[in-house]
Amino acid sequence: MKTLATIFLISTILVSCNSTINTTQINNSELPEGAVRIANDSLEYEIIIIDIGFETYLLTIAKPANYYSQSYYETKNKFYVTKWNIRAQNPLKYNSSIYENVIDYNFNTDYGLDVNYKLYNYFKFVEHKYKQKF
Repeated sequence: MKTLATIFLISTILVSCNSTINTTQINNSELPEGAVRIANDSLEYEIIIIDIGFETYLLTIAKPANYYSQSYYETKNKFYVTKWNIRAQNPLKYNSSIYENVIDYNFNTDYGLDVNYKLYNYFKFVEHKYKQKF
């Protein structure tokens, strides 16, 4: 399965992967507690976020998925992914424990509402939890 982004891991566990590696499909029941899987199985892309508090953020702070349109999330994600990747590629300038991996997000691919919604909210979560400004 081609990964949209590799495992985001900002805790005591450290896992690094290239953003375009092939992996086997992961079921939600196989994820560590608190992990959030963002996937569009028809496109064979996924994001796995293991960051303490993200699942709670999605359930309590994030607006519902249909609050904004898919095109809104896509536009915001283009901005956030670009900024994120610049930071991930400059570990001496930006905190490498936050920006561990580059995100392989193709601006011309329709990932669907759910993937774009959760990716957008991960960026909002990073801003909230780590006091980052994109």
